[in-house]
Amino acid sequence: MAKVFPFRAFRYNPAHAPFEHMLTQPYDKISPAMQDKYYAANPHNLITVEKGRVHPSDGPGNNVYTRAAAAIQEWIRSGIVVQDPAASFYGYTQEYTVPGTNERHTRCGFIGAGQLEEYSVGVIYRHEHTLSGPKADRLELLRHTQISTGQLFMIYSDAQKRVDAILSEAEKSAALAMEMTDEYSVIHRLWVICDAEPVKAIQEAMANQKLVIADGHHRYETALNYRNERRTLAGKTIADAPYERAMMTFINTQGAGLTILPTHRVVAKLREFNWPELRRYLEPWFTAESIPFADESGNHKAREEFVQKLSAARRNRAIGVYPAMADKDKRAFYVLTLREGADLSRLLHNVSPLQRELDVVLLHEGILEPGLGITPQSVKAEANLSYEREAAAALDAVDNGAAQIAFLLNPCDVEEVVKIATAGEVMPQKSTDFYPKLMSGITMYSVDPERM
Repeated sequence: MAKVFPFRAFRYNPAHAPFEHMLTQPYDKISPAMQDKYYAANPHNLITVEKGRVHPSDGPGNNVYTRAAAAIQEWIRSGIVVQDPAASFYGYTQEYTVPGTNERHTRCGFIGAGQLEEYSVGVIYRHEHTLSGPKADRLELLRHTQISTGQLFMIYSDAQKRVDAILSEAEKSAALAMEMTDEYSVIHRLWVICDAEPVKAIQEAMANQKLVIADGHHRYETALNYRNERRTLAGKTIADAPYERAMMTFINTQGAGLTILPTHRVVAKLREFNWPELRRYLEPWFTAESIPFADESGNHKAREEFVQKLSAARRNRAIGVYPAMADKDKRAFYVLTLREGADLSRLLHNVSPLQRELDVVLLHEGILEPGLGITPQSVKAEANLSYEREAAAALDAVDNGAAQIAFLLNPCDVEEVVKIATAGEVMPQKSTDFYPKLMSGITMYSVDPERM
């Protein structure tokens, strides 16, 4: 049973803090250049808390975590950040263009405090494994600041769209609390929902939902670890303590505007790479349609045709391939399509039937490891494999000699994510890229009982 609660969010005060200059992308999406841009935007930009700079002179009394704690305390004290007077849910929409297209969508959800549950309870499910490093960092930050600034992105499936209807009414009747456009031209809007009737209706509609973590696995498990620390310190479980919950954004998979982008694979630094040999290995399993080009002027047109053909073959289990060729006259893009009737239990014998339905698993287990010798261990170490969101960047890596071969993937369906997660299985790293990301700092959640 999913338990969601309204909470008194801390939010930037628009009288003193223009949102465009304050909010950031999630910490794990902030590059060094973005970090510099955020620092330059405003002295009160969330970057000091979300992903502060590390200095060579840092020590126990002065470091990225102590500076984050001091900053948030000062912002609250000075009124830069203020706490809402009433416990609320927060309607949250994002209007965006799907990268690489002209498609315009609006994704709608709400922010609330979700009850933390162990995965074994069968209420909240993961679809990825986590790494220890990011969790240690986020836990230390939470210990110091006692406030969560980043959103957990949770998806659920409600064909009746009960919450969506409530949020739609809130948009019409409530004043807009926040609007900003981020660096990716995504328009973020926020509404406060504090009236008892819609709050209760949202809680009732969510009660029977299963929640799947779309983004924020490290932050979720950090919240669990922090909760367990506080339970140990208290010597008991305090059911309504704020650290028993975490700030989450809830999105209905049955609603409009939920986009998953593919993450493409780029292979480099193999001791030996022979495309004709790899193609012969793949012949029993895949048909190969080639899109050749003779020179650089033909590359652009061939690229467009290649990407279009890959997308059109999505339901037939297709993978795009662009190998480096020593003979410039033999360059081509290839669309590999799984042969009809192919026995995936033979090709992918080490994975479950559910996993066999994923193109990313087909690539890793059916091509990268047996065909190129790229083992799960080398994938984890990123010894030969890197990732690109943009297809053009993956193909450019081959053209400029930085890669030996690029593999392009179609995006997975959200139904596949939910099916695998609720079956207790996980997907390979970088299998999903939910777009756009949820802005950090749009609401903030205190785990300090004194600030509830």
